[in-house]
Amino acid sequence: MDTTILLIVANSQTGELLDRGVLAPAGFRVTQVGDAAGAVTAMRSSAIDVAIVESAVGGVQLAITLAETYPALPLILIASTEEQTQMLDALRAGVFDFLTPPLKPDAILDVVQRALNKRQRINTWAKENNRRNTDILRQRVSLLETLGKVGRSVTALLDLDEVLKVVVDAAVELTGAEESSLLMLDENTGELYMRAARNVHDDLVNTFRLPVSDTLAGEVVRTGKPILLDQESPKKIKTSYLVKTLIYVPLEVQERIIGVLGVANREQQKSFHQRHIALVSALADYASIAIENARLFENTEIERKKLESILTRIEDGVIVIDANEQVILANPMARAMFKHSKPAALPCALEDCFTHDQLLALIRDGHDTFPYRVELELDDERVVNAQLNLIPEIGMTITLHDITYFKELDRIKSEFVSTVSHDLRSPLTAILGYVELLERVGPINERQRNFIQRVQTSVRNITELINDLLDLGRIEAGFNERKVSLSIKNLLQYSVENLRSPLEEKKLTLRQEVASHLPNIFGDSVRLRQVIDNLLGNAIRYSSEGGEIIVVAKEENDQIIFRVEDSGCGIPAADRPHIFEKFYRASNVVENVSGSGLGLAIVKSIVENHQGRVWVDSIEGEGSAFTVVLPIEKETN
Repeated sequence: MDTTILLIVANSQTGELLDRGVLAPAGFRVTQVGDAAGAVTAMRSSAIDVAIVESAVGGVQLAITLAETYPALPLILIASTEEQTQMLDALRAGVFDFLTPPLKPDAILDVVQRALNKRQRINTWAKENNRRNTDILRQRVSLLETLGKVGRSVTALLDLDEVLKVVVDAAVELTGAEESSLLMLDENTGELYMRAARNVHDDLVNTFRLPVSDTLAGEVVRTGKPILLDQESPKKIKTSYLVKTLIYVPLEVQERIIGVLGVANREQQKSFHQRHIALVSALADYASIAIENARLFENTEIERKKLESILTRIEDGVIVIDANEQVILANPMARAMFKHSKPAALPCALEDCFTHDQLLALIRDGHDTFPYRVELELDDERVVNAQLNLIPEIGMTITLHDITYFKELDRIKSEFVSTVSHDLRSPLTAILGYVELLERVGPINERQRNFIQRVQTSVRNITELINDLLDLGRIEAGFNERKVSLSIKNLLQYSVENLRSPLEEKKLTLRQEVASHLPNIFGDSVRLRQVIDNLLGNAIRYSSEGGEIIVVAKEENDQIIFRVEDSGCGIPAADRPHIFEKFYRASNVVENVSGSGLGLAIVKSIVENHQGRVWVDSIEGEGSAFTVVLPIEKETN
């Protein structure tokens, strides 16, 4: 017999009697200690089946303490009859039984055996209880694994039919139901139709239609609350479709009921409970997520195909690059423009897709303003207008518009204007010469002299226009450039002195805010003086009599800032974007102010030819301010 009995006795004779006289001969293994500390040590170090405690060791209180500490261990108390009240307290605390002197072997063995029997019953009960708890835990783990499987399917699968099949299969497995079905609300008819099912005949799935009114599933749609049917008599939910027990829970998307998930038993009388509702509700949430994901994916796919169709068919090139210089989109036109023939799937590294030097420089050079526009020359001599834009959290996009046709038209137009201008100069010079000779060949009356002056004025205006056209053509073609190091301050003073007369005629005040020291710029002195003359001339021409003109010149960030402000009529907002175009004049210019509409176009061409920028700020009725920014001359070693 492999049973250990712990003796906690203070009297060695009593211990010897119990050990060698009774327990050992009966086949028990005995461990004997003499105090409470020894008892605790023995219980911690070895498996004890029964403990016999002598009250003299620590009183009845020790037995009570051990019974509370080790409730599954049978404790037998040896106490005198005088300790009867304390023995009752010990029994109430959990002590199994007690012995009183004189100790008789048969009585000792009897109480020990009964204690062992109790210990056996306790062990048997504990094992059975553990088995039940383990089974419950296994069931819960299985349920969690099944729910996890459904959750993974919802996030991993894009095929809605596959996901919903996983949901209805799981509903049957988790609840032990005979069948399950997923009903969707048809928004056109207001009826419920079967979208997915498990253990339901295909004919019923294909023909199932259920009204929302006067039906259990319809009640779930209307109220948004689950229904548990657990009655002895079957419930008819559709003609010839009887169920004994069922659960219906709502499918909800963005606080809107779109359908019902249900499980049912038609043959077996198996009850459903609240935990089954919780499980089916969890599955319904997964189904709702899958349906919404499918809808979003479908909408995204539709929009993607639209965008793909647009990008494929438009005549402009489009390139999208992320922050790591990976090309994530390049439509067919962009590939064709740069002879992109590599079939590598996008995204790909920038240089693996495109090798055009100007395109790479456009992408990699830092730019201060966006959108940034530049013209690119392609290998086949075509010219495209490239616009670079930043896209937050994505990267940048480049749109490419073929302007070869417009460049050719502009070239033909420039050639035509230049040719016509050259051909017109000679006859105009002859006309002007002959008009001036009229007074020498005979007397002219006052009326004739007036006509001659008008002819002279018109010829001079046309000649000025022709000269402007020829100048503009030469500037745009880059002819006659004589760039040297020069002082913008000297050019400004020269122009101001030449314009003193018109300033005084209109009684205009000229205020100069020119820095005492300005670095030199590298440019063509004739052309830059033309810029200053045009801007100052316009300020004088459009300022009202007695007004003020302000000229500002300063250095800022390695640039010369030159600005001319007037107090004239200003430029309407609608005209400002076009003010630097050829032959364009603002809509509020008075008729008696002459001009060809080429002056500002010439200014813009000259400034850009010097790698500068020009713009206008204006308030209609208050005046305008034209600003020119030119880079200073770089020092060379």
